[in-house]
Amino acid sequence: MSDLKTDICVIGGGSGGLSVAAGAVQMGARVVLVEGHKMGGDCLNYGCVPSKALLARAKAVKARGHAAPATAQDFQDAMAHVQSTIATIEPHDSIERFEGLGVQVIQGYARFTAADRIDVDSTTIRARRFVIATGSSPLVPPIPGLDSVPFMTNETLFAQPDCPGHLLIIGAGPIGLEMAQAHRRLGARVTVIEGATALARDDPDAAALVVAQLRNEGVEIVENAHVEQVSGRAGAIEVQVKGGTIFAGTHLLVAVGRKPNLDRLDLDAAGIAHDRHGLKLGANLRTTNRRVFAIGDVAGHGQFTHLAGYHAGLVIRSCMFGLPVKARHDHIPRVTYTDPELAQIGLTEAQARQKYGGQLSVQRIGYDQIDRAQADGRTDGFIKLMVARGRPVGVTLAGAQAGELIAPFALAMANNLKMGAIAGTVLPYPTLAEIGKRAAGAYFSPKLFDNPMIKRIVRMVQRWLP
Repeated sequence: MSDLKTDICVIGGGSGGLSVAAGAVQMGARVVLVEGHKMGGDCLNYGCVPSKALLARAKAVKARGHAAPATAQDFQDAMAHVQSTIATIEPHDSIERFEGLGVQVIQGYARFTAADRIDVDSTTIRARRFVIATGSSPLVPPIPGLDSVPFMTNETLFAQPDCPGHLLIIGAGPIGLEMAQAHRRLGARVTVIEGATALARDDPDAAALVVAQLRNEGVEIVENAHVEQVSGRAGAIEVQVKGGTIFAGTHLLVAVGRKPNLDRLDLDAAGIAHDRHGLKLGANLRTTNRRVFAIGDVAGHGQFTHLAGYHAGLVIRSCMFGLPVKARHDHIPRVTYTDPELAQIGLTEAQARQKYGGQLSVQRIGYDQIDRAQADGRTDGFIKLMVARGRPVGVTLAGAQAGELIAPFALAMANNLKMGAIAGTVLPYPTLAEIGKRAAGAYFSPKLFDNPMIKRIVRMVQRWLP
């Protein structure tokens, strides 16, 4: 049994853990990084990177139009692009790079044995601070029959050699709908089965736009269908929903959510409070063991790579300099990368009305009012801007490049900027980004053009001017 002592031990080599390790070691701390599976975590290997690579190739196939329908070779080329993209990014997250930075990388699964100690196989690691960054895994619901039927999750989806004949997807959240559209464009029949409503977390108007487009492309989306049983074998799978309806397909993807990776850690041995929902954390991202922080998916505020990166920055500040930190989550954007995209930051319209009531102003501008959208022929979509007390409190964007167009509002909300900062920004013409400024202008218009006091002042000034 070898014994290591270090300043910081990071458990998990996903995006958040790698950010902490790289930042801390370059600031002079001794860092040990423990990873039991693949460096880069879910984002690089099974999530953001491969899914967006697949979506990009599927979009290119769709752009060819009806003259050249998707072929078996298109699917194989798309999957090859997925693997090529992962391989290109992989060195940045590799053991070799981090050891080159000075991080000691231990491969294996960590288990707490005391408040200041973990074991990894035959190695004991003692640290002044630990950072749990173990991420999350696909949630597999207890559906009768599922354990005896071959099914995919996002962890196995990108290893398919051939396009499914008919892909059944349980779950109409972002992952389910992104993969539904990608596979449909690459030639598969697709049926999505959802127990509630598709994209239920999002603004209903925005979700409806996305769902309508997927249905228009031939994706079957069945809502309010509670799965009761799964049966069959490879190539012939049946999903039965409440009421007796049976959906038959060749492949099954389960995309109903994710769960934090905490089972292997033996948290009780370190005095770390937790329940079935995850860890008990303070706003400073500390667990009930003050030596131990948690970031990213296991912190319980969303499952986004950019959120893990934000958490990592706070933890580095606390561990390196002993500074107090407080995580906030009202300024974290999220995007569903369907076509059209759906982006959200802050409160939805319904949430904002509930919180602010009569203080709330909501501005809605359609893509059809933006000259660049007209020029591109991409006029389906809109922005909803929620403003209270002179500041944006939420933005919903549904349409082309929504994930890019949310950026100025992420800047504004992170820095507590007023609406004047957005309205006063000069943007190049013609660009889709004008939609944000147009919404800000719509907020100010009544204050300027429908205000009797402004009109009286202007008339007085005009009389005084020579």
